[in-house]
Amino acid sequence: MKNRYLKISASVFAAVLVSCGGKKKHEAAQGEVEAAPAIPTLEIEKPQLKFGFIKLTDMAPLAIAKEKGFFEDEGLFVSVEAQSNWKNILDRVIDGQLDGSHMLAGQPIAAQAGFGRQAELVTAYSMDLNGNGITVSNDVWAKMKPNVKKDSEGKPVHPISAKALKPVITEYKKEGKPFKMGMVFPVSTHNYEIRYWLAAAGIHPGMYTASNIQGQVDAEVLLSVTPPPQMPATLEAGTIYGYCVGEPWNQQAVFKGIGVPVTTNYDIWKNNPEKVFVMTKQFMEKYPNTSVAVTKALIRAGKWLDEPGNRKEAVQILSKPGYVGAPVDVLANSMTGTFEFEKGDKREMPDFNVFYKYNATYPFYSDAVWFLTQMRRWGQIPEAKSADWYASKAKEVYRPDVWLKAAKLLVAEGKIPATDIPDTDGFKPATQDFIDGNKYDGKDPIGYINSFKIGNKDK
Repeated sequence: MKNRYLKISASVFAAVLVSCGGKKKHEAAQGEVEAAPAIPTLEIEKPQLKFGFIKLTDMAPLAIAKEKGFFEDEGLFVSVEAQSNWKNILDRVIDGQLDGSHMLAGQPIAAQAGFGRQAELVTAYSMDLNGNGITVSNDVWAKMKPNVKKDSEGKPVHPISAKALKPVITEYKKEGKPFKMGMVFPVSTHNYEIRYWLAAAGIHPGMYTASNIQGQVDAEVLLSVTPPPQMPATLEAGTIYGYCVGEPWNQQAVFKGIGVPVTTNYDIWKNNPEKVFVMTKQFMEKYPNTSVAVTKALIRAGKWLDEPGNRKEAVQILSKPGYVGAPVDVLANSMTGTFEFEKGDKREMPDFNVFYKYNATYPFYSDAVWFLTQMRRWGQIPEAKSADWYASKAKEVYRPDVWLKAAKLLVAEGKIPATDIPDTDGFKPATQDFIDGNKYDGKDPIGYINSFKIGNKDK
């Protein structure tokens, strides 16, 4: 591991570094000046690590932490490997084939809540905010467009409500064709976002039951799983008529001329949490210093990504075949502060991808609670739960204590300012930053569930 020294003054020799939890040692400096307390370093229990990811732009903190040497600065030697799909990632982390991974925020929460494969998974790092879009085929867009409000220049006014899609769904139904759309995984943000968007317009996206694990009971739109990189090809083949996915696969549809993004998740829920970095609880308990060191490197990567002028370099890195592997111009369309909807309709969207601002890296309990409310709303959690249950499950999965250890070390090293550590109890303030204006308070999950017209209701 690289030694770090805290420079006190020209006349003071560097302090001896010691491991976290050990006794701090001081060496006498010249004259009567005593060296300031040394910055603790971490005794890394497992330096060789293997992490997984899916080819999406929001895996960027992993790529940057590796390429910019942030992992190595922590004494970590990390390999990152693309995985085929989200189920594969989940299984490989649980089975120990991967030490950690870029993962859907809903995956560790569902594993703890008992939906799908059960395991004790934890996260100390939220990878990003926003970053998704909903794209429809050219044919569907042509039919939606007359229902969309236009500005003085004739451009669609955003956000576009799914109300514009409702007549199209009705038309398909009259023709005997079920309206099919794709999302990336049953517990993905994408599934809950497209359901939210549809339901906010009075379109039923379907319920999960013990006998219908596809979530299509009473559905006006049939949602199915498609891996992110396959979304454009599946749309082009006509297997689905639209999808919700992360970048660069919405912009890819624009570049290929096969579809039109109609909304982003920034408009569905402003500054919503998206991916998380996940390890098993067993790994974090066995290798606590390694877990903190990984978190430190990732926090630095998120900060680097949100510093002005770094996105173009980030796009070049992500375009490499070993990372996202998409063309530079496709990646740049969303990663550099813009987003293109209809071909030629490129708009400024500086917060489409957020990796550090707005305390993006902090694992807020209220984010986890939101995912749990959606699992309950749509029947993935089949029975009513108490408000305390939601909070306790969130605290089993989200580990702000580990994040805080990492962040405080970075402050001591001068890597981040102390003001970047949020003063919080783990719950964000209540917000109405949703496409329907509905209020979400993470401390009132039952009231939130009951506020919706479509979905389960609890006492």
